[in-house]
Formats: sequence, structure tokens, C-alpha cells
Amino acid sequence: MHIRKNNFTPPIWAGSILLLTLIAGCNSDNNTDSAIVPTINASNPSDLAIDVAINQQITATFGEAMNEQTINDVSFTLMAPNQAAVLGTVSYDETSHTAVFAPNSDFTHNTLYQASITTEVTNTAGIALASGFSWSFTTSALPDVIAPQVVSNSPADLAQSFALNRNVTAEFSEALAPNTLNGTSFTLSDGTNLVAGVISVQGTSATFNPDDNLAANTLYTATLTTAISDLAMPANLLAANFSWSFTTSDVAAMGPEPVKLNTSGDFAILTKTGITNIPASAITGNIGSSPITAAAMDNVFCDEISGTIYGADAAYTGSGAITCFAGAAEDNTLVANAVLDMGTAYNDAAGRTLPDYTELGAGDISGMTLEPGLYKWSSGVLISTDIAVSGSANDVWIFQIAGDLTQAAASRINLQGGAQAKNIFWQVGGSAGVSLDTTAHFEGVILAEKGISINTDATINGRLMSQTAVTLDHNIVTQPTE
Repeated sequence: MHIRKNNFTPPIWAGSILLLTLIAGCNSDNNTDSAIVPTINASNPSDLAIDVAINQQITATFGEAMNEQTINDVSFTLMAPNQAAVLGTVSYDETSHTAVFAPNSDFTHNTLYQASITTEVTNTAGIALASGFSWSFTTSALPDVIAPQVVSNSPADLAQSFALNRNVTAEFSEALAPNTLNGTSFTLSDGTNLVAGVISVQGTSATFNPDDNLAANTLYTATLTTAISDLAMPANLLAANFSWSFTTSDVAAMGPEPVKLNTSGDFAILTKTGITNIPASAITGNIGSSPITAAAMDNVFCDEISGTIYGADAAYTGSGAITCFAGAAEDNTLVANAVLDMGTAYNDAAGRTLPDYTELGAGDISGMTLEPGLYKWSSGVLISTDIAVSGSANDVWIFQIAGDLTQAAASRINLQGGAQAKNIFWQVGGSAGVSLDTTAHFEGVILAEKGISINTDATINGRLMSQTAVTLDHNIVTQPTE
């Protein structure tokens, strides 16, 4: 018997966006329960960011609607190293739930600043943050004068069979000014009529959520206009309008909205503390690690990877052949941002509420067939015999696991009915993490708070994303087909 539970408090991933000072309990974008203590889901710049443009505005995005009157230059402050307050204007964007600090003048070059938000800030029900939130960043020597660019969009241009009930999203090269994303600057049309919907923005991502399901078997075009800008002062506008088209299917997708991986989705393996490997493995896709030195990936060799190894520095030596390695400054930034997006994705998955299934099988799902939906366990999950993940190509599964995930030797996760690995998300919060035993076969995207250990000859169709390390032993890791 499946047990349903409508409210739960998910674990917080201690990521670089500094959720450590907040109460555990990130809310999904759709959660409007004002009885829950509000949280801050993201900051821009992120905590400990470097090379921040000297003309940038500072933002903090909340998990729910906030009381605008409580967000002001007393509750949201910015300090220079000598404890002098930076003068500026504080505003609040209701649509994105984002507080914005606009300094009156450029920051000082190459200087450490600290932003703080106090418990005077409350949501619309008058409930305050559980504790103060602060983060720091270091400026560069230059202003931001580069226009934002669209780096990816979903669905892809000319995509077919897009689910009728899914959101349309765009990922940008930098964080955006939230008040420039609206029903005029981000539109969706069937060629004759504009689609009504809600526009939201968080950091570098913009989302169009239609009010109703899209029409079946219909060509739609999404358009982003030059009214969209970044957070620079003066703002840099999108250089040209950007459009893409797609055709819908004739059915709605089952299960929750997919987890937003953003730039972390450019990696097959991504970690914070390194990737160890007993050769020979075969990896299809990019791998990377940050902030640990790139030397922590030295025993993954270039002849084992179809892709690029991205490092936080230039220290990768591998087997001596390093043609697959990218360790220049721009590559360091790329993988650092991907790691931040990995943390945001973890919080997205962990923060989903209203699970369809709770404590299924008391954590032992061996032999089961799993339909699309949101699953939640307060313990670990065991797969000792084959399981099936069954659904259509647009359906989504999110598995919230408070404990560890363990898959036994020679067991398999099998996909049925057109289900795709890219739409299966395993959020694992246990202290040991994930263990896939010898010759096991795994499907889906792993988002682990701790380590991921893959034993001899196990194979993975998906992504391995860990806050700590990933350990390989003669494995095949293939990033999922998009």
C-alpha cells in the first residue's frame, strides 16, 4: 500500500549559496504555504564568488512571497572591509521573490564585501527568517559591459512531442535583472495567439509557466526580447531578440516538473572534492571538479573520456597526455558555476513537496515497477533485485532519499514505455551516499550530498553529481540522451 503525505521538511544541501545559516526546509517555487518559515534559495553573487564586476547589483531570492515593507536598507545591507556601509537602494521584485541591492556607485576594485539580510525580513504572513543570512564576494578590477546571451533553452529548437503541461525555460550566460523578465519580454505564441502564463526568474534561469496546458500537436514559438538585461549598472541588454520553436505532443506528461540542472547538466560527472578511478573506465560526456585542485582527477585519463575534463586550476597531469583537459581561467569559472548549479539542483529536488508516494516498501524497492511521480523516504533505499522505471518519454521521477542509496551486485534498473534517464532524479542525503555494487546497471541523475562509489564493472546511464567525491572502478558512465 502506498502512503501519501502532504507536507515534509527536506534536507538542506550545504552548498555554496550559503544555506547553512537557515532553517532546513527549502520550498519549491509552487509552495505557497505561509505557515512555513521562509528561506533564501539563492544569492547573486554566490557566497565566496570572485571576480565580481564592480558595477553589479546584489540579489537574494526567497522561496516564497515576502512582505515588501520589511525589505529595506536596514534589513538588507552591504559592508566594505572597514565595516563602512555601502550606500544603495533596496527593492523587491514580487514575481521572482527577489530582493535587489543597487549600490549608489561602483564597488572598489579587488575588494571583499559582505552582504547581510536580517530576521526583520518576513513573509506575507509575518513569519520571519529563522536566522540572519550573510554571504561574501570579492570584486574584480573591471565593470561588466558584456551583453547577456542565451546559452540553452528547453525544449530545444525544433523539438518534437513536447509535453502539453511542461514549462518553457531559457538559461543565460549571467544573472538577470528580475524586473526585466515579464509577459512582454518573454512570450510564447502559437503563431496567432499569445499564451497566457507566469514568468519567473532565478539567477541565470528564466521560466515560462503556461496558465493552461498547451494545445496538442501544435507549433509554438518562444521569444526573448532585448528588454531583458543583466544586473550591471548601467544594464547590458540582450543584444538581439532570441526565438525558438517546438511542436507539442498529444498527451500531458506525468510526474513533477523536471529538476533544473542548468549548467551542471553539461557534465556526466561533477564533484566538489575530486574523481578517483581505477582504469580503465569509459566516460561519455564532460567531467569536472571544483573547488579542489584539478590534480584530484589525475587518475582519470584522456583515453577514457569522450569529452573534456574541467578543473578549478591547471594542475591536472593525468597519464601525461592532457589534451582533454581545460584548466584556463575561463574553464575554472565554468566548472565553479556548474558546481553552484549542482547545489541549486540538489535543493530543487530536495525541496519538492506533496509526494505521491512516501516510505514505499519501507525503503526496499527491489523488484518493483515505479510509475512517474515524487517519492520520499525518511531512511535509505535498497535495490537488491531488478526494478523497472515505467512511463513515457516526457514523464518525470524524483526520488527524495534522506538516507543512503544502495544497489546490489548484478541488479539492474530497467526503463520501460519510453522512459528516459534524463528525467529520473535521485536526490540522496545520507551520510554514506550512494553505492552501486559490482556489475550493477543504473539509470538516472544522481544528486548526492555525500560520495558516490561505483564498484567494478558497474554501468551508469545518467549523471553522477556529488558534493564530495565520485569513485570509479572500471566503469561505463554515459550521459543521458537529451
